[in-house]
Amino acid sequence: MSRTEISRMRPPLVPLATLIGRELRNSDKTEKPSIRYGQAALAKKGEDYFLIKPDCQRIPGNPASSFSVFAIFDGHNGISAAIFAKENLLNHVMSAIPQGISREEWLQALPRALVAGFVKTDIEFQRKGETSGTTVTFVVIDGWTVTVASVGDSRCILDTQGGVVSLLTVDHRLEENAEERERVTKSGGEVGRLNVYGGTEVGPLRCWPGGLCLSRSIGDTDVGEFIVPIPHVKQVKLSNAGGRLIIASDGIWDALSSEMAAKSCRGLPAELAAKLVVKEALRSRGLKDDTTCLVVDIIPPEHSVLPSTPRKKQNVISSFIFGKRSQNSINKLTNKLSSVGVVEELFEEGSAMLSERLGKDFPQKTNSGQFRCAICQVDEPPTDGSEVQSAKCANSGSFYSPTSKPWEGPFLCTSCRTKMDAMEGKRPSQPK
Repeated sequence: MSRTEISRMRPPLVPLATLIGRELRNSDKTEKPSIRYGQAALAKKGEDYFLIKPDCQRIPGNPASSFSVFAIFDGHNGISAAIFAKENLLNHVMSAIPQGISREEWLQALPRALVAGFVKTDIEFQRKGETSGTTVTFVVIDGWTVTVASVGDSRCILDTQGGVVSLLTVDHRLEENAEERERVTKSGGEVGRLNVYGGTEVGPLRCWPGGLCLSRSIGDTDVGEFIVPIPHVKQVKLSNAGGRLIIASDGIWDALSSEMAAKSCRGLPAELAAKLVVKEALRSRGLKDDTTCLVVDIIPPEHSVLPSTPRKKQNVISSFIFGKRSQNSINKLTNKLSSVGVVEELFEEGSAMLSERLGKDFPQKTNSGQFRCAICQVDEPPTDGSEVQSAKCANSGSFYSPTSKPWEGPFLCTSCRTKMDAMEGKRPSQPK
């Protein structure tokens, strides 16, 4: 391939001065909050990992474009999946966001990029041939906007002014999630308890093959594709009163309710708060599992610590929903976030169907005429192994592969298309 052809494949470069000017014009008029955080952990198996990156930048070299990332990775059956996700997930998410866009466009693109990043991380880990898995709770804070993506049973809660506590994640435990049990069964898995001698069933519900208690994770190569890495994503905007996030593995949540965890550390600085949450969980249940907690305070600019105020009456939240949402999701939202108070919900989606999560307007075609996979970001010519039709689907206007049913949405390469079909039960489910 000639240099001319290679240069045509690259998107046009936008001057740094143009990007910074665009950022300043489109940034919020209000001053950004400060971020304070603390971390504490006790190890039982040594399979919990965490990520703290308070100094990321959307535009390299421009502090005005800063954002923070905090994450918990609760590994099982080994540590390799948790380590791999910790080291690669953020880069995969960022690579799925178009370059040269404004802050508002970046925030709107983030939920879809999180889905792509989670799936890409899972696919790349599968290629290593290792069998461990991990839950992920991944939090991005940009100004007053908080975006949370999660698979598994680690959890993130938000404690806002007046002591109102809300969940920003959904637990993907088969025991507690009927919707996920139905999805796993329809995709070819079996759900049941562990059988012991005499036919007695014991323990929590598990999916078979594999015996995993969760319906979503990254890794778990020895389990069927019905265990998906597609995250539940929620995006909210806090008022300028700020709030506190508590992000923790299930070692905390098996011992404490969300309200108990929040109450146990109110009025304390984040570093001490994280230690107290872990201490309270240990006092309540003992050290039964790895126990990791991150506390992140989003503090108004005129304060040095998160202000505490008397309880307030619950307010009605305003909802701005981008993308398709099922009635089930709306009902769950009403149940969980109707009491958030001064929090504006921007987005929530938890579908396990990849074709629904990537949307219909994802950029497909590059300047060179090739097609870019919405998951792995690999460019393929129309005549490559993906066998992309040069004609468009008459109903949707989308390009599709003749190897599977046409669908509305972005282009996927052959490998990612195969992954999607297996996750959605369109192909026989085999161990990953």
